[in-house]
Amino acid sequence: MTLIGRGREDTEEAATVQRKTTALPSILTPYHFPAKALPKPTPANLRRFAETPVVRRAINLIKDRVASMDWQVRLKRDAVPERVAFLKRRLTTLRRALEYPNASDSFRTLMEQVIEDVLVGGFGAIEMELTGDNDNPFELWPVDGATIRIDPKWDGQPDSVRFAQATGIAGSEGLIPLKDNELIYVRMNARSYTPFGLGALEVAFETVNAFLSAHRFAGKLASNAVVQYALWLNETTPAQHERLIRWWQDEIEGTGRVPLLSSEQKPEVLRFATGTDADLRMTWQEFLIRMIANAFSLPPVLLGLEQDVNRSTAGALLDEAFHSAIVPLARLIAEHVTRDLFSKRLGWHEFEFVFNELDSTDEMEEMQMQTALLAAGVLTVNEVRAMRGLAPLTGGDVVKADPAVEEREVEEAVSMQQDE
Repeated sequence: MTLIGRGREDTEEAATVQRKTTALPSILTPYHFPAKALPKPTPANLRRFAETPVVRRAINLIKDRVASMDWQVRLKRDAVPERVAFLKRRLTTLRRALEYPNASDSFRTLMEQVIEDVLVGGFGAIEMELTGDNDNPFELWPVDGATIRIDPKWDGQPDSVRFAQATGIAGSEGLIPLKDNELIYVRMNARSYTPFGLGALEVAFETVNAFLSAHRFAGKLASNAVVQYALWLNETTPAQHERLIRWWQDEIEGTGRVPLLSSEQKPEVLRFATGTDADLRMTWQEFLIRMIANAFSLPPVLLGLEQDVNRSTAGALLDEAFHSAIVPLARLIAEHVTRDLFSKRLGWHEFEFVFNELDSTDEMEEMQMQTALLAAGVLTVNEVRAMRGLAPLTGGDVVKADPAVEEREVEEAVSMQQDE
């Protein structure tokens, strides 16, 4: 029994499938930062900015939520189960292959690397290779999206070369050609005038740069604190001045004693700084954090700004963050897996990859919604179980409407006939 038409018969030979792309091309050509170079949104600077605390918090909020979300492989809505050969086995095969995409990664670690690239530069990439093994039909590897080059003259055919990886090696091995059906290229904020995407960190790059500058200034100002006051003694000789300094250091400084000064003129007090948070530019730093949160479609409360948040608004902000930052990215990745991996690479057009529980963040609210749809006869038991990632039940495809709902519909139909 063969599930893939282009599969190999020898399983030992199929197990030796090799990836084409280079795992870590940045190691081959490391980027050296000049001493006085202005920061620019280069891949190296984007990676470096992604390691700062505020940006890392924003990336982890989105990445960890999507990567840890439950998922399933199912039939598309227009597919007829009776017409799909080896349905259960193929579903199991796809599930197992995605859980173990390669020898070193799990599904979560693979997705974490891709989502990181999508958020940083808008260039998430996954290499796809067929193994010829019916039990494990493909292998997936994460690719550094910054090394991917796109051919603008691609003819639209899946078997044509569309991408290339720049490894940094001199010579003919510097570019590795990749066909359209060999690479998943996830573009965030796709635009018509460029083949590349736009990552959230690219949008916030200037803001992050300004925040880092303000943060460094505040850190130096706080760590190099000086005394706020000084005494000005008018008309004193150098000998008197030195004697006063020695007396102050030996008798007064660090003892807590009350100093007694006697002079012809009253010493004048000089004040150097206010000594408040205004010198640290804290309000400006809070504004920059809000701008970073806006770039990642997150509320500022998730990045540590809690001054303007109370219990009544916290729930609404969390729900907004889920639907504006989590759901669009999760659906984008699911669509790429369905179209590029299942349809283009495998040729299995009947299946789709979906993340569960994307419609609601509240488990109780989702359960009540599904129960109401089930009682109204809109969904079947198996459809509800499929939405929750559960296996179907025997006889669960029958729609069972609530008798009260059916009685109400009948009464409405009778009243309409009487009116006519």
